[in-house]
Amino acid sequence: MTRSPRLQRLLDELTWEEKLGQLQIVFRPRLEDAAQLIRDGIGSVFWPRSATAVNALQQVAVEETRLGIPVLVGLDVIHGQRTIAPVPLAQAASFDPLLVEQLAHLAAAEARSGGVTWTFSPMVDVSRDPRWGRVVEGFGEDVHLAATMGRAMVRGYQGSDLSSPDSIAATAKHYVAYGQPEGGRDYNAVDVSEHRLRNVYLEPFRAVVDEGAASVMASFNTVAGRPMHAHHGLLTGVLKDEWGFGGVVVGDADGVRNLVPHGIAEDVADAVRQAFASGLDVEMGGAPSDVEPAVLAALDPARIDDAVARVLGLKEALGLFDRPYVDEAAEITAPADASRAAVRRAAARSCVLLKNDGTLPLRTPQRVLLTGPYAESDDHLGAWTQSFAAPARTIADELRTRWREIDVRVVPGVGFLDDDGSGIAGVVGAAQDAELVLLFVGEPSALSGEAASRSDLRLPGRQEELIRAVAATGVPFVVVLENGRPLVVSDWIDHAPAVLEAWHGGTEAAAAIVDVLLGEEDPAGRLPMSFPRSVGQIPVHYAHENTGRPATTGGAMTAEFEDIGLHGPDNVKDKYTSKYLDLDLGPQFAFGHGSGYASFAHGLPRISHAERAGRDIDAGSGVSIAVDVTNTSDRAGDEVVQLYVHDLIASIAAPVRRLIAFERRTLEPGETATFEFAVGHGQLGFWTTVPTAPPTGATLLVEPGVFRFHIGGSLDRTQPVELRVT
Repeated sequence: MTRSPRLQRLLDELTWEEKLGQLQIVFRPRLEDAAQLIRDGIGSVFWPRSATAVNALQQVAVEETRLGIPVLVGLDVIHGQRTIAPVPLAQAASFDPLLVEQLAHLAAAEARSGGVTWTFSPMVDVSRDPRWGRVVEGFGEDVHLAATMGRAMVRGYQGSDLSSPDSIAATAKHYVAYGQPEGGRDYNAVDVSEHRLRNVYLEPFRAVVDEGAASVMASFNTVAGRPMHAHHGLLTGVLKDEWGFGGVVVGDADGVRNLVPHGIAEDVADAVRQAFASGLDVEMGGAPSDVEPAVLAALDPARIDDAVARVLGLKEALGLFDRPYVDEAAEITAPADASRAAVRRAAARSCVLLKNDGTLPLRTPQRVLLTGPYAESDDHLGAWTQSFAAPARTIADELRTRWREIDVRVVPGVGFLDDDGSGIAGVVGAAQDAELVLLFVGEPSALSGEAASRSDLRLPGRQEELIRAVAATGVPFVVVLENGRPLVVSDWIDHAPAVLEAWHGGTEAAAAIVDVLLGEEDPAGRLPMSFPRSVGQIPVHYAHENTGRPATTGGAMTAEFEDIGLHGPDNVKDKYTSKYLDLDLGPQFAFGHGSGYASFAHGLPRISHAERAGRDIDAGSGVSIAVDVTNTSDRAGDEVVQLYVHDLIASIAAPVRRLIAFERRTLEPGETATFEFAVGHGQLGFWTTVPTAPPTGATLLVEPGVFRFHIGGSLDRTQPVELRVT
């Protein structure tokens, strides 16, 4: 790694103790304690909550320490600083990378104005178990979607110049395979094959490293028995040596200390030694301060110099040596009108229309009943927001503002959690006098995020009972879901005429939901994770491998099994196939599911150069696949065209479908547009390990054979076209 003259000079001048200080970030101490830690040589701190406080700490670092090295200022800026955007899982549902980039830039500008220089985001863990609460922080179950949205978020945070006053350093987390813990329990073990590690869990990290992410965070889990905070093969062998990552590898909170209860370290001193030897550059939590100097003196000086150089390099890239202070008068402490408009649009574009019998968009009624715990709740911000974030309005307030001439009555009926259900009778009585019932249900923000795993994914409390009671009245109704993970909805979904998945939408969630209900915005998002029929069905991701005895289904997954020649209902009756005896096949709603208020017709897909050699191409060549899409409705709307591939015959059991491209576009009534996707070598192959390539290695293999592409608006609305690779 090339070092500037300034960095080399500092490395030469730093004492051993000062070097170790640069490799720590401590949790949120009081301002006076943080100042003393900086005098003692600490290199990074968490945000002290204002630009003024940051400048005070930077002044200590620059003017009261021997070498005047400024500090990094970190904060969990996950989906907004002051103006809160939809949670990342909702952003993934937008299928709009430019939107994700814009939201990250908004968060970066607000955070940097207050002195924050380093965020611990994006989370690019591929997450296929919705019991795990942290699925809300990432982009869902698909490798390509996670990689694409992760790249977009890195671009938004970092911009083209990290030293810009509206840029902050991004951290890709949690490296690696944290998204598939045993039982969906946070912090738990992960046992994964090298094949799946390479082709699923590592891929989004490889993408964001390629995009220039400044930092990568080690994860809490083990991988094949080895805790990631001490996993030399993955931290150094793959990340640094194979991929050439030149940034900072930071530990997660107390992740080094956790090596002791993991059982691989005798004490904190041993844990510190193993972590830094394995490739960690910054410990979060301050463990080295608790270690005897003699132990620290035994650390490899070259490894410590490498870590210090990476930290100093990040400070230099952020421009902190030249401009350590921020303009206190320019600190953004509240959302601007433009910021509110941006997150409002994002919340609407993240909504997914799960089902609709024509009830949505709403016609203007005279008497409306709002019910459910979210009717009068302002808990729309979602997990991982700070206490200083701008609050949200309630849906009841928003609807009353829009419908001033309409009788809007609110009877919540039930709460989120503990409730005896006695209020349901009042809802039923009120529904008899209403033309329309709007049910706002879901899980509160506290039930998703870190340390929020759930064994039961049904709506908590008595909410399902409330839905069934409203359905029994015969009054038209709509269900709006707000949640941070896929839910099990099978016990009530068939009773609901229309269901809108709105996630936790942020500061302007209430306004965005009303925009969608009234048809002012199109709810054309798509599911970034499949909704299971039952918790016992998990994992139920769409990109599963072929089995030797596949079952068939009459639902969305039929075409996947038809790919390998199994047709007809007789297969459903075959006992000796891969299925549950007591459950329908496939998820309740598959990845990519959704539709808006407009309707679309797709033409036949076509492949470029199809006239040559019977659609044969060389493995190193590329083609384009295109389809014409027409808006057949009388309103403008968004279509999300998705392109999947299936390698029909391969040396491995390939996924039955694999997303390789997508595009969301707005079409006017009657408009026809061509969606065209370039398909190259990298999208057709799979990673295979090469044990003889030091220190570790993998190669992308594209095998000759027939590839079947599926293109359409969702998994159950695709058309196939085939291509032979020679």
